[in-house]
Amino acid sequence: MTSSILNQNTGLAEEDLLRVNLYRLLARCLSSPIDKPFLSILSNLQGDDTELGQAFSSLAQNSSDTTEQKAAEEYQNLFIGLGRGELLPYASYYLTGFLNEKPLARLRNDMVPLGIERDPESTEPEDHAGALMDMMAGLIDGTFVKAQPIAAQKQFFESHIAEWTPHFFKDLQTAKEAKLYRSIGVVGEMFIEIEKAAFEM
Repeated sequence: MTSSILNQNTGLAEEDLLRVNLYRLLARCLSSPIDKPFLSILSNLQGDDTELGQAFSSLAQNSSDTTEQKAAEEYQNLFIGLGRGELLPYASYYLTGFLNEKPLARLRNDMVPLGIERDPESTEPEDHAGALMDMMAGLIDGTFVKAQPIAAQKQFFESHIAEWTPHFFKDLQTAKEAKLYRSIGVVGEMFIEIEKAAFEM
């Protein structure tokens, strides 16, 4: 992926900068409707000939083919709806079938020593997929108290992301209301699997 998209922290190794930008891209897409400026950014993504690169090219094309209004309607139908959206992007729901359960409590306990605080403007529980993507980015680039070593990143990833987000991203690819978000689901699933493999090395 090449773009002037998000974090340009030159203090990071190139691989970690790419990871941060991917996490932040997913966080942005999942946390709020995609507006016109961000659609423009997504439309200008360029992928290489790898499988993930091709997924980015598909995301760029689909972003070019949609409008701000259509993206907002898609987000509404997928994640908000009338009463609830088609998908519930929360760790508690995917792991227990209910909201605000033990996975959320464990996450809150783990956030404290890492210096991660709940956004006071957010109405979402902290185990929302978008929030977790943002937390991972912050652990890598030091947005919170300081950049965390690989061991701490791995522990957080395996405790709060690895088990359920691949299922969520697969569901996003097949959701009835998903069009643009199908491409986001593909990118998300591939990236999480890459992270899993890297942490296992």
